Amino acid sequence: MEIFGVDIGGSGIKGAPVDLDRGDLAQERHKVLTPHPATPKDVAGSVAEVVGHFDWSGPVGITFPGVVTGGLTRSAANVDKGWIDLDARNLLSDKLGLPVTVLNDADAAGIAEMTFGAGRGRKGTVIVLTLGTGIGSALFIDGRLVPNTELGHLELNGHDAEKHASTKAKEDEDLSWHHWAHRLQKYLAHVEMLFSPELLIIGGGVSRKADKFLPLIEHVRAEMVPAELQNNAGIVGAAMAAGGS
Repeated sequence: MEIFGVDIGGSGIKGAPVDLDRGDLAQERHKVLTPHPATPKDVAGSVAEVVGHFDWSGPVGITFPGVVTGGLTRSAANVDKGWIDLDARNLLSDKLGLPVTVLNDADAAGIAEMTFGAGRGRKGTVIVLTLGTGIGSALFIDGRLVPNTELGHLELNGHDAEKHASTKAKEDEDLSWHHWAHRLQKYLAHVEMLFSPELLIIGGGVSRKADKFLPLIEHVRAEMVPAELQNNAGIVGAAMAAGGS
């Protein structure tokens, strides 16, 4: 069965039909730049552009980079503040003319990784972290999701951790892999102190280059592995949510 998934990020909005049996994209994804400012109206228009690229008619799963409860977007750290307490499900459904499911972006990526990727079959406490414009998180206890954890906003050095250790921070400050890995290590050690996970799955686009930074991280007891679905995890997880998986 195929369901369409869309992943709204701070820098790009990407989507594709997803084969739910394989947990992989059924066609090459289409991506557009996230509008700035990322207002609800403009983002909805970009989502419609991505979905329209495939002439899709059917359910659509859509991720959002913030807290989502019952189709309402409750926070907006890396998008326009107009998203706060917005009925995003209705907005996007009306724009697309299709049934829509909306969920947190990292939760979507986590669901995909736990079903088809690096977390498949793992019990205990598993945390999936998506490194990008911010830091998203998905917490699983014996395979069950604890939604909307938003661990990128844990305080580190007096600031949101994502301001210090995200991929965007690395790029904005032109940090070397060693310097960035040192920052990331401090963040991961903080997460480990609070949650004692058995497994940390590192996702987002930078997971493609995991060999450049994961070996540099020390003093973290949890097993650390790169996400297997890499930057497609959000699209796959969004489609899974829309398909009832």
